[in-house]
Amino acid sequence: MSDWGPVFVAMVLFVLLTPGLFFQVPGHHRCVEFGNFKTSGASVLIHSLLYFGLICVFLLAVKVHLYLG
Repeated sequence: MSDWGPVFVAMVLFVLLTPGLFFQVPGHHRCVEFGNFKTSGASVLIHSLLYFGLICVFLLAVKVHLYLG
């Protein structure tokens, strides 16, 4: 049986942490901006570090598993 948990967690986190889609840290004018659909190099770095940290927590510490079939 295939374990789809890591794939699902990675996909959801990728969509939620896309810089500028829902929020952007750091923003252009404020520390956090919501829904501006813009990005910068600093925000890509911050969001990739957040992605790495959260994917490690969900896959290594929480051990999310999803079996289909």
